[in-house]
Amino acid sequence: MLLTALGCFFAGIFLPFTAVTKLWLFSDQVSVCQGLVIFWKAREIFLFLILFVFTVCFPFVKMNALLALWLYPRLTADRAKAFYKFVSHLGKWSMLDVFVVAILVLTLRSSTLASIRVGNGFFLFFISVMLTQFSSTWTGHIAGQLEK
Repeated sequence: MLLTALGCFFAGIFLPFTAVTKLWLFSDQVSVCQGLVIFWKAREIFLFLILFVFTVCFPFVKMNALLALWLYPRLTADRAKAFYKFVSHLGKWSMLDVFVVAILVLTLRSSTLASIRVGNGFFLFFISVMLTQFSSTWTGHIAGQLEK
């Protein structure tokens, strides 16, 4: 499940996330990676960092940390629980990207001059987030049973 989430994550950040049509004439498809490049070139460092940290880094670290929990057999029960606690805290912060995307969609939807359609990258990213959440919940359930 986590390997599928990781695959969907990478596909989701490279494939078009949204298609924006402006004035019913101009259309532009943007992926997360293209958005990062656009922010970097425009010297919008704050927006670049928010997008990079909360959309790329946190989910990637969370998925790899969960994989490490499953694939590293020498973890003691106490270390596994501590590691899972770190992962669960990381997950709370990684949901900030959902908030950022929601504000972007709301802003573009409220404009009569532009329309936005979600692309395959959005759906793959969403599948990645959901699979990671299911894996995290399942891992937390198993980590909770380690006490017994």
